[in-house]
Amino acid sequence: MPTLVTNGTRMHYVQRGAGAQTIVFAHGLLFSTRMFERQMEAFEDTYRCIAFDFRGQGESEVTASGYDMDTLAADTAGLIAALDAAPCHFVGLSMGGFIGMRLAAQRPELLGSLILLETSAGPEPAGSARRYRIMNVVARFFGFRLLADRVLRILFGQRFLNDPARAAERAWWRAHLLQNDRVGLYRAVEAVCARDGVEQLLEKIAVPTLVIVGDADVATPVEVAQRIHAGVAGSRLAIIPQAGHSATIEEPVAVNAAIAAFLDSLQAPGRESTRSNELEARNANG
Repeated sequence: MPTLVTNGTRMHYVQRGAGAQTIVFAHGLLFSTRMFERQMEAFEDTYRCIAFDFRGQGESEVTASGYDMDTLAADTAGLIAALDAAPCHFVGLSMGGFIGMRLAAQRPELLGSLILLETSAGPEPAGSARRYRIMNVVARFFGFRLLADRVLRILFGQRFLNDPARAAERAWWRAHLLQNDRVGLYRAVEAVCARDGVEQLLEKIAVPTLVIVGDADVATPVEVAQRIHAGVAGSRLAIIPQAGHSATIEEPVAVNAAIAAFLDSLQAPGRESTRSNELEARNANG
């Protein structure tokens, strides 16, 4: 299990591929590196791919403090530097996107491009923060199992939740969520609920940016992604049909194709690439 210590915390990461360019994947709240399995499989033959767990989640250290977004951004900057991954293509989903926007605006030398999935530049809406905090207290003292099904309806869209063919997959992810450390999870959720918005930073983001959102996302709906798209000059927006808040898991073929097309577009002018078509065909064939 590869780990490194940065900004005072031991962080777990996985690395695949050895391409000249690096993609760094940052997961959403409650998840881990595992939510990017299909993306790393798709891109590891061309890119160096790194995914990591935020402190308190996955296999990273559960620290006593440091769960605010600025500290997590410092953790991430330290990891990118320690792994000699800059300038990387940074892929951040939900909470990972909170960090990606901060890095792009404040540490632009670390990023070659930014891909934001299912995320928001605003603070947590008051109503959602109140509900999530109540659920967080229940999970902390009585266990996450009581809330698992309710949380799944926030994290995934109806197509994924209701497809009989994906029952085993749903069960696997439910079990994976139940493995979260109660203390680490409590601290991470509280920090997400208390975070400041970064709308004022969007105009400072100058790296090429792609915003991806599922049209069935109930946690960060399409209009939230559209506001980021409007705020980041020159950004692109991709809407994934029937995907919820965990599009990398729910609709990996469509997500991989959108990422591949974006990365292809960043190549030197006049350089032909069929990478997006290759990936789409590869994923469609399993």
